[in-house]
Amino acid sequence: MTAASSRQIELNAADWLARRESGDWSPDDDARLHAWLNAATAHRVAFLRLEAAWVESGRLQALAAGRAASGPPPRGPWAKTPDHSTNNADASMDQAGQPDALVFSPRRPETPRRRPIGAALAAAALLCGALAVWGWNTYTTVETASYASAVGQLRELRLSDGTRATLSGDSRIEVSMSRRERRIALMRGEAFFEAAKDRQRPFVVDADARRVVAVGTRFSVRRDGPDLRVVVTEGLVRLESGSSQGQPPAPIALLPAGSTALASRSGVLVRAGTVAEAERALDWRGGFLHFDDTPLAEAAAEFNRYSGRTVLMGDATTAALRIGGNVRWSNVDGFVRLLEQGFDVRVERRGEIIVLHSRME
Repeated sequence: MTAASSRQIELNAADWLARRESGDWSPDDDARLHAWLNAATAHRVAFLRLEAAWVESGRLQALAAGRAASGPPPRGPWAKTPDHSTNNADASMDQAGQPDALVFSPRRPETPRRRPIGAALAAAALLCGALAVWGWNTYTTVETASYASAVGQLRELRLSDGTRATLSGDSRIEVSMSRRERRIALMRGEAFFEAAKDRQRPFVVDADARRVVAVGTRFSVRRDGPDLRVVVTEGLVRLESGSSQGQPPAPIALLPAGSTALASRSGVLVRAGTVAEAERALDWRGGFLHFDDTPLAEAAAEFNRYSGRTVLMGDATTAALRIGGNVRWSNVDGFVRLLEQGFDVRVERRGEIIVLHSRME
């Protein structure tokens, strides 16, 4: 990253922070901010640094203690109130024996700035330097990393906080861990997490405008285009959905063990079930795919995530067939043979592409 691009990211982060703290903040603004943060790890790092500086700068409000006006006092030498003489030793005491209030000498007029955000950015940058010197690194990012799996590959990871993660085929995550929270951006595919318990640092999985929040539990998050599926096998997680396409945010959903949540443009559907049922939905970790009255088109899409060969639907009748059972995701040929034997399905092979047709067509 060049110095110019790094500087622009800092400016953008400061602009987002100033807009959020201004009070004029909408759900759409929140969704756009999360989209910007998820676009690159550098965005999140810059925003966390400035946010930390902003939080710590709240301590500077103590400079205004005792003043009627809001905000910190202006710079400049302090002077006596003009109503009292500095030559009278008693002039600094009022009739109640209390010291007179101090006022500030007039300041020279300053040239108005076109962009107040420039002053906010300069102050935040200076405070960031001070925090680094003083060692106030509570919110400093301590780990950033990116992990991916290829088609047909399961990848097991152990993150720095002790969390275990398993990536399904053709999946990618970006990790950004600080002393404040543990954040995972699911860029594509599916990942199963055994989140290490740390009540001081929530475990957050981001996917576009949706967030899955936990402390220490076992759950999976899967992206299918704009849709999201969350399966919980242990503990409790929280699903938050931001606004999209002008629609207000969906209500927060609390997901206990055994539940499955399906989030789409039309809303969030939560299905309660047993832990055993939730585990079956994650059989891919053991090399199997579990289908329960599943449309054949969806089943074929699952196989395509794990195999170098591609299964396609030749017609709508075949795509709508519903199947059930457990099948090894590495055995595409066996899956196709079962379809030929048990259904009115005709198989057309084109090298690494398999097209399924209805015999009735």
